[in-house]
Amino acid sequence: MAVLEMEEGRMQVCRDGAPIYDIVLEDSFDRLPEEMERLGSQGRKLCIVTDSNVAPLYLEAVEKLLSGCFSQVTSYVFPAGEEHKNLDTVKRVYEHLIQNRFDRKDWLAALGGGVTGDLCGFTAATYLRGVDFIQIPTTLLSQVDSSIGGKTGVDFDCYKNMVGAFHMPKLVYANVSALKTLPPEQFSAGMGEVIKHGLIRDREYYEWILENKEAVRNRELSVCRRLICGSNRIKRQVVEADPTEQNERAVLNFGHTLGHAVEKLKDFSMLHGHCVALGALAALDICVKRGMVPEAEADRYRETMEYFDMPVSVGGLTKEAVVAATKNDKKMEAGVIKFILLDRLGHAYVDRTVTDEEMKDALDAVMERPGEK
Repeated sequence: MAVLEMEEGRMQVCRDGAPIYDIVLEDSFDRLPEEMERLGSQGRKLCIVTDSNVAPLYLEAVEKLLSGCFSQVTSYVFPAGEEHKNLDTVKRVYEHLIQNRFDRKDWLAALGGGVTGDLCGFTAATYLRGVDFIQIPTTLLSQVDSSIGGKTGVDFDCYKNMVGAFHMPKLVYANVSALKTLPPEQFSAGMGEVIKHGLIRDREYYEWILENKEAVRNRELSVCRRLICGSNRIKRQVVEADPTEQNERAVLNFGHTLGHAVEKLKDFSMLHGHCVALGALAALDICVKRGMVPEAEADRYRETMEYFDMPVSVGGLTKEAVVAATKNDKKMEAGVIKFILLDRLGHAYVDRTVTDEEMKDALDAVMERPGEK
């Protein structure tokens, strides 16, 4: 079962059997200096990249903690929001690094959620052909998903994550108590990715989430710690088997094909985790119609979405527009969509036979009808 505790709050991620970085779960930021010294930070400069929402909460404390580990600590704060995860923001971070004379042995740190992690990671991958960075995720979504695995990227115009690179962090340090300051909608969006992990790889974990949903929703830290650990184990397993998404790792994109299309067409006004959950609900509809998943399971998933305050429908779009938007997704391969389906609860696979008509029919499960709210 994926939900077993990490030994001493630490989990190792490997590549070809060799350790490449640790995931550390703590209840505060206090052990960050110890972790950085372990990685050899002395004499190096550090730039903490964060956004305007997270900076007032945690930047000063993290800067103070890490000031003794580096020769210089600077920060770059960009406006919060997916709309700022683009090459213009990356350019401004480059300028900050150049002006502060960062070289190839200096470090970056991503302090915040998935947008910050993606943007900082891409900057680290491309500045001077690659510098080291660490992830300090503060949202549920980033602690269970986006900070792990080395996928970095930014949006290009209206195309999500179209420009990116694989660049592994040197450390992922998650302060679980940061979930206490997370806005409700951000916690809800994170649950979209958490539940997805159970659906694609571990039915027992999925059932554990449902059995403990009240404690999860109340953000009981001991339960949230186990929740994060369970998702981390699943993502680690998939990433280690396929570090650059050549095959198996694609299953992590369950819900993303239609979810990304909705996210793009709504001009990123909806949170990523909510869009993924809607995409997963539509994908489950295809699974039901193909006879692979019982309809009762799709209904139970919808009820779980509602319990965690996720939207179960989206308005203002047409099915034709959503399907057309999938054609510009980076998951296209030789003109064919790599759609992720479940052949049973807890096991996902890559399917290249999903038709436009199947997608349109599935969207009936998540599109608001005229007159609905």
